[in-house]
Amino acid sequence: MPLKQDPCKQDKMSTLHTIQHMMAEQFELKKDDLVPDAQLESLGLDSLSVIEFMFNLEDEFKIKLPDERVEIKTVRDIVSIVDRLLAEQKTTP
Repeated sequence: MPLKQDPCKQDKMSTLHTIQHMMAEQFELKKDDLVPDAQLESLGLDSLSVIEFMFNLEDEFKIKLPDERVEIKTVRDIVSIVDRLLAEQKTTP
């Protein structure tokens, strides 16, 4: 009997995969370096690059980033923000 994956975990994995792909393309990085705990600064990304990337994520995922500033230091932080916004979007009529 095949194991069923938790749908939330599966969504997070697809969000992570999409973000990794987008980051690899936009910043010419290796996907192997884009592990969830990778520090954005250590990948050579400054705050302006991250902000520009977040706007690209808005377009890709059809989400609206909040106006309040959120600390984004790792790939996991980006995935968490996108997943949270996607979940909020599903619950909003």
